Amino acid sequence: HLQLVESGGGLVQPGKSLKLSCSADHLRFHTVGWFRQAPGKEREWVSCISYSSSGFTETADSVKGRFIISRDNVENTVTLQMDSVEPGDTGVYFCAARSGPACRSSDSDFEDWGQGILVTVSS
Repeated sequence: HLQLVESGGGLVQPGKSLKLSCSADHLRFHTVGWFRQAPGKEREWVSCISYSSSGFTETADSVKGRFIISRDNVENTVTLQMDSVEPGDTGVYFCAARSGPACRSSDSDFEDWGQGILVTVSS
């Protein structure tokens, strides 16, 4: 199993940017997704990037145009660049990995999970 570690969370003002990172040994061989869970709500899928050479990505409509997922296969990291953040982006963000090449948006399709990191958007 992968030991996924998220970093980069914290307090950010509305309209500003924040970058989350997910790292693990051998992460370059896995498809990685980001999920988030707002207070009192169920966890929701945010974005995904395939390990395939195409680097295929998918992003939820709620953050499309504001969040960009990317990966550095040398560093074994996946980054979620969050721009123009809104109070509704507040929550615990999780990265997750799956062994298949296809992006998925369901929790059950991912085998390994990080512990999560808190992002708070507030002025």
